[in-house]
Amino acid sequence: MKAPTIDRCVLVASFALMAGMCSGVQASELAYVPNNPSFGGNPLNGPVLLNQAQAQNHYVEKSSSSGAYSGQTALTQFNSMLQSAILSRVSSAVTSSIVGANGQLVPGTVETTDFRIAITNLQGGLLQIVTTDKNTGQTTQFQVNQP
Repeated sequence: MKAPTIDRCVLVASFALMAGMCSGVQASELAYVPNNPSFGGNPLNGPVLLNQAQAQNHYVEKSSSSGAYSGQTALTQFNSMLQSAILSRVSSAVTSSIVGANGQLVPGTVETTDFRIAITNLQGGLLQIVTTDKNTGQTTQFQVNQP
């Protein structure tokens, strides 16, 4: 009988070693544990997560003093609001004169001290409204489709 070769001995020893290692391996289920306290995580993680979020936040909120009236005195702010209210009333009066009893726009021209509003029937219920500033000559226009 021949003596076993070294290759065969190494193979058998390796197989025995692997079999011994595999028998000691155990596995368990993975368990999800949330970090964020909002989703059931540890409440002590809250300040850490908030600080990390604030460190990554590059958005700068505009302060309340940087609104439409920033840098204006109370008198200037009041005059701006008064002007807006008066223009709102004028536009309501103009609207009532260009809207008929049935709620539809009536083609024609309406003039105020500063503005000219021309309503033109283009075709098939499509109306074009052109507003002209009499002081500057600037115009704006839009179209409305009414049945």
